[in-house]
Formats: sequence, structure tokens, C-alpha cells
Amino acid sequence: MKHKTKYIFVTGGVISALGKGIVSASLGMLLKSRGLKVTIQKFDPYINLDPGTMSPYQHGEVYVTEDGAETDLDLGHYERFLGVNMTRKNNITTGQIYNNVIQKERNGDYHGVTVQVIPHITDEIKSFITDLPQNENFDVVITEIGGTVGDIESLPFLEAIRQFALEQGKDNTMFIHLTLVPWISAASELKTKPTQHSVQKLREIGIIPDVLICRTPKKSLTKTIKSKIALFCNVDKDNVIECYDTDSIYKVPLILRGEKLDKTVTERLKIKCHEAILDEWNTFVDKISTPNFHVKIGVVGKYVKLPDAYKSILEAFFHAGVENSAKVEVKLIDSEKITSENAKSYLLNLDGILVPGGFDIRGVEGKIETIRFARENKVPFFGICLGLQCASIEFARNVCNIKNATSGEFQPKSRSKVIDLMEEQKSVKKLGGTMRLGSYLCTLTEGTKTYKSYGKDIVTERHRHRYEFSNQFREIFEANGMVFSGIWEEQNLVEIIELKNHPWFVATQFHPELKSRVINCHPLFRDFVKAAVVFSQSKNGNPEKD
Repeated sequence: MKHKTKYIFVTGGVISALGKGIVSASLGMLLKSRGLKVTIQKFDPYINLDPGTMSPYQHGEVYVTEDGAETDLDLGHYERFLGVNMTRKNNITTGQIYNNVIQKERNGDYHGVTVQVIPHITDEIKSFITDLPQNENFDVVITEIGGTVGDIESLPFLEAIRQFALEQGKDNTMFIHLTLVPWISAASELKTKPTQHSVQKLREIGIIPDVLICRTPKKSLTKTIKSKIALFCNVDKDNVIECYDTDSIYKVPLILRGEKLDKTVTERLKIKCHEAILDEWNTFVDKISTPNFHVKIGVVGKYVKLPDAYKSILEAFFHAGVENSAKVEVKLIDSEKITSENAKSYLLNLDGILVPGGFDIRGVEGKIETIRFARENKVPFFGICLGLQCASIEFARNVCNIKNATSGEFQPKSRSKVIDLMEEQKSVKKLGGTMRLGSYLCTLTEGTKTYKSYGKDIVTERHRHRYEFSNQFREIFEANGMVFSGIWEEQNLVEIIELKNHPWFVATQFHPELKSRVINCHPLFRDFVKAAVVFSQSKNGNPEKD
């Protein structure tokens, strides 16, 4: 008998940024804890093929999967909560849908018929839904529909899932709608009207939600309010679920569990499975509230006005903090504001410094001055992607005496390019999807800090870059104390650098934050935070208790 996959569609109403991604990830985690094989898919309504060419201020971070897809940051939540890897099939955009349909039309696949939104666009959307579980035998596929009900650009996706549910049958599909029940301080009460209108808009499209998840402040929905919402939205009152604001996204699964969401879903879809096993998750959440230490870590970048630009880094710090029984206070610092004259005033009180990835020259000199401060003052330092490149430039200028050291990204004609364009990138003209992307092998050098962190010889990590360390400078760097502790041996490319005479100075060309998980934090973040704790102790004379 063919394996029957169940499908759950998550929509949102009233306003954006309510947390559909966290709700989807939380539900996925709860179902996985019941022994089910689960994946989550995100439909994004923008016309870009992917977010790879978008400014971080437009989109937040670009999350890179193992297979090299540039995707929405919600896929990071999916991976962190489920502890499984997503692929390019887990993030579909309007641009991809229309691009596929247009290519089919050009190839004559539609045999001369007029190509229209219905059925051709909606059929293409439905094919992406069913394509995901083809060879994986997933028990449940959760599909998050980006945007807000009522948005013009989301309509083809909503029509497609309406059709899909009709074709698959009621026992195999269900709709969950996330909405807002705001607290109006002037009236001192919660208001249900936005939820009523949101559901009304959804029903106009032909979708009747099975479950309503009501986002509220820390004001509990009373039985009376739940009954009112159920009555006006035509939803069973037991299926009106409260999701109140909390101080950590990792508490959301437990809130939804308390509201019996996983039980409601499995009963509605007639799924046979055991009860949720949440021992590890509960232990993690308990540790959040009981840290022994408090460390301050500066993230020095140029997109600091939007924390979502560094979402995976912030979450990796959270995981590593719990692992080290430490509260990690992250201070976002604009690298454009840092100079050689004022660096000390920005950085002096930090227990650790991280320089993240980025593109082009803006803010780079501030990053270089930051790294010089960390190196000279023995502050634990972690560089990621451009952070490694800036660390290399700083070391070249101030230790190796290569005064004009730079990157080919900033000065293509310089003779002192310690960072240069990768060989295979020199003929690339298009920007989207053309960088070195996805997972690559890295061989570690025994006896180094990174080898000790990983505890193995070979690891795989995810990349997103065009420029690399120039091997012609390796000899002079090594002579001055730089250690090349990780190499991609296939092309002899530098992946990790570190300093010998420094408590913790490590930089990677890859993005380790993309592989940090709730139950299994990334070893480099774990040891970086540990080094920050030790630095804080030595600076203060004893541990700083939270």
C-alpha cells in the first residue's frame, strides 16, 4: 500500500510578522517528537527567484541549505526546531513558479492552450507540494504560506491549497490560521474583531480553517473569548488555541503543547502515533532560565539596524549560551562607526567579539580595526566569511607588514590582494545563485583549537561567498604565527584560520551558524562562548553571575 502523506497548511492574518514560521516549526517539532517523519515547506509570494540578491534590510538573512539553495530565514527555524536538514524544495517563490510555467510554455508543453493563473500556475504550485514527499515517505508535510490573507500576491497560493485540499480529501489535509487578538489598553480588553475579519477574508477565498491560533500578549484568552471567536469564525471552541507572547521562541512548542495542538492535529488527520517525548526540549528550556554566567559579545557588522540580518548567529549564541550555562548578551555594533581612534570606546567592555559575513567595502575598515583590537587585547574573537577575510587583511597589514593588503572585492587591481576572487568565479556574470554555495568538506589540522572543538578530522560546513584567501600569502602568514587549521583539500582552499598565541582567535570562510541546533549547538560557537566566559572571569576576578 502506498504511503499516505498528510498535509497541513499554515496561513496568517491581520498583520505580518505574527510568527507563522515559529508556529510551523513548533508544530513540526511536536509531531516529530511523536515519532512522525515531518518536513516543512515555505511558499514566498515575491517574484524574485530566491532572496540571494536581496538586501538584508529587505529580507533579513539569506539561509543557505546543505544543497546550496539560498532561502528564506524561516528555513533556519525549521532546521533548528526539527533538527533535520531542509533542501531547495522546501522554499518556493512566486518567481520560481512563474519561471517554470514560462519555460514549459516556451517548450510547447501546454500544446498551444492559453496559459493562465488557473489552472497552470495553481497546478505548478500543487506539483511543488506533492513533489516534496515523493521519495522521502514523510508522514506530515507542513506548508507555510508567506504573506497575509488579503494580499494580492498570495492569492494564487491560497487558491492552489484550496484546490489541493479538495483533491486530497478532508482526512488528509487541514488548515491552521494564525491571527491576532490584540490587547487595547484604552479599553483594557482583548479584541476579537481582527480575527473575525481575517477568518472572513479566508472563507471568501474558499478556505475554512480547522484550527485558529490566536497570538495574544500575556493576557490569557478566557473561555468566554474563545467561545466568541469559535462562534463567529465557525471553528470548534476546542480548536481556538492561544499562543501568548513569551521571552523565548523555544518556549512556543510547550505553549502549543499545553493547548493540545499536536493532539488536535493527529486526531483531525487520523494519525496513529505515540505521545510527544519532550525530555530534551524541556531540559533545554529549563536551562534558559537558570544561567550561571553572563557574558557580553559584540557582533560588529553593517546590517545591525535589522537584527534578522544575523538571525542564525543570534540563535547560535542562544544555543551555545545554554550549553555553557551562560546568558549571552549580544550587542550589535555598526562597523561603519568604528575607527582606530574610537575602537576602544566601542569594544572595551566586551567579553567576546564576532565579525560576521557581508558584501562590498562599506564598513570594512571598521571591521578591520575591530579585529586588530581583539587580537592585540587578547579578546576572544570569531570571524565568519567576510570576518575571516577582514582578519586576514588585518594580520597582513599589522603583523606581516604588507601595508596595502586588501581584497580583490574592494581593489581588483591591487598587487596585495590577500583575498581574491575564486578561480571559477572569474567568468561569472549573473549574481543570483552563482556563488560557492552549500556544503563542502573541510579537513582539520590535529592539535588546533578547531580540531579540539569538532573532535574529528573532517567536517562539512555551508558556504556563501565568491572570494577566498590567496594561497600565495600562506607562507608569510605561517611564518608570523597564523595557523591554517581547516582546508578544503580538493582545491586546496583555506577554510579556517586561528592564532597560536591568543586565547581564542578563530575565523571561518564558511557559516557555522547555519548548522547550530537547539539540542546540538555548533561546537565552534560553544567553545567561543566558553572562551568568553573564561575571559569574563579573568577580567572580573570571578564569574559574573546572572
